Amino acid sequence: MVPRPLSHSDRSVPGVPPELAAASLDAAEDRLAWIFGSSRSGSTWLLRMLASLDRVVPIDDPHLGHHLGVWRPISLAWATAEHPPDLTTLDRVKHDKDSYFFSDRYRDAWEPALRRLIVERFDAQVRDTARTADPVVVVKEPGSHVADVLLSMFPRSRLVFLLRDGRDVVDSWLAAYRTGSWALDEGAFPVTDGGRAALVRWQSAVWAYRTDLVRRVFDAHPEDLRVMVRYEDLVADPEGELARLCRHLPVRASEQACAAAAARHAFAAVPAAAKGETKEIRSASPGCWRENLTAEEHDIMHEVMGRQLAELGYLDRTPAGAS
Repeated sequence: MVPRPLSHSDRSVPGVPPELAAASLDAAEDRLAWIFGSSRSGSTWLLRMLASLDRVVPIDDPHLGHHLGVWRPISLAWATAEHPPDLTTLDRVKHDKDSYFFSDRYRDAWEPALRRLIVERFDAQVRDTARTADPVVVVKEPGSHVADVLLSMFPRSRLVFLLRDGRDVVDSWLAAYRTGSWALDEGAFPVTDGGRAALVRWQSAVWAYRTDLVRRVFDAHPEDLRVMVRYEDLVADPEGELARLCRHLPVRASEQACAAAAARHAFAAVPAAAKGETKEIRSASPGCWRENLTAEEHDIMHEVMGRQLAELGYLDRTPAGAS
């Protein structure tokens, strides 16, 4: 079977019937799903399980947010500013400046062109990798701080809000900023003991910002096109949560297929050499921040993220496996 692309295209695509190559984006937009929330929230694990299902085309970390929503101020500010700054993004600072490329004044010019660019890029990957007709294209963590921008361009796409306790997210990032870490090849660096507090504060601010924004976007999105998944629930019942998610996307997958995908990508199934403190696949134990971070770092996290943690129920939740 031949995959149907997301976009309208007049180009001839080898091996694709003209009626499928010319399918309109409006008719296919609900086959586009975004996993929003935060990095280090189990999104790679979730995408790998979904990618095991025939109808899913996975797109892993396209980093749209890092191009469309540059952080302001830069992260260095959390170590050098007189007071911890308020986090925002360049597009929000510059939106009312006419000469800014993505300005409000010229949105009618750049937004349709940006949408076409995103669709054409994703369609190319669909044509290369789809295993069935009409696949569901799942885009993992494209940059949750621009979730509102992306959903405004794709209002009938699907939203998966993958939520994880922000303290575990920060703990995971602290582990990534150490000697020998997997993240060093992607721009991270070994943090000094004196720099840990600033890094904790910065990562806490990023989680709080993204979580607030994705919550607002989630609440405004049509109910039939959105679903929330908590990382902690995914750890506790991966087969059940994966099956529930498939019904929302929708991905036609049997309970047996979901169970097989969950088993194939379970933490226990990962070779010992491919997981651990310096690996991208680190652990599957919610609540480890309690032991891994210091009391001072706990205080910083609760200062920065306390409101969001309370509103989302994390201050009252008991981590899986805890007594």
